[in-house]
Amino acid sequence: MLLEIEDLAVEVAGKRVLKGVNLSIAEGETHVLLGPNGAGKSTLFLTILGFPQYDVVQGSIKFKGQDITGLTTAERVKLGLGVSFQTPPSIRGVSVGDLLKIISHQDVNEELNPRMQQLAQQLKFSDEFLDRDVNLGFSGGEVKRSEILQLLAQMPDFTMFDEPDSGVDIENVELLASEIGTLLDKDKPQRSRKRSGLLITHLGYILNFVSADKAHVLIDGVISCSGNPSEILEDIRKNGFNGCVECAQCL
Repeated sequence: MLLEIEDLAVEVAGKRVLKGVNLSIAEGETHVLLGPNGAGKSTLFLTILGFPQYDVVQGSIKFKGQDITGLTTAERVKLGLGVSFQTPPSIRGVSVGDLLKIISHQDVNEELNPRMQQLAQQLKFSDEFLDRDVNLGFSGGEVKRSEILQLLAQMPDFTMFDEPDSGVDIENVELLASEIGTLLDKDKPQRSRKRSGLLITHLGYILNFVSADKAHVLIDGVISCSGNPSEILEDIRKNGFNGCVECAQCL
């Protein structure tokens, strides 16, 4: 397993949000996490990243066989964790181009390397755009594409995508999905895939464009069911999350 979460309970400002989450994702797998607003999806996401406001009171998080529960966010990123935020902050005084150079270990005084220039073009970013401050005045689609571009510079072993399909039009979703596929080794045969990911989404629209190996539904801080993404998504579309709530009550 690349990522193993065992009996994870998390408190935020003294309130128990996650109540014993178990989740395992193998090398080369893509999983999707579904759930209504307030279920704890973002809490799980930020706990895996190691944000200090999210207090692990029970259980553990292992990555590549190493217990990372006590590591800082920076230490986890160095091990190969990557993230695309739903609403990342703006960074005044740092251009997109300079951030890409830092991520790809370039001197900021050098010209952006050809690989990153090509990736920027694929994501429809002009040279003028790369000179803009990170996320400052960006549209929803530009923010999402910028997040994916930064991940392509990093190429992490495990990537979490927080609501990659929210707030963007169909054209941007298709473009993002293509590059997400690259990040998750979807262009390779199943047996050759090394990179894994977790797509966090409310209604699963992104699954029309990116295939997932397994789906999980998070309800009130616990995973109520796991299984085939198409079947689970179809059930949610028919019955909403009410059926999942009933499953959770039976656990």
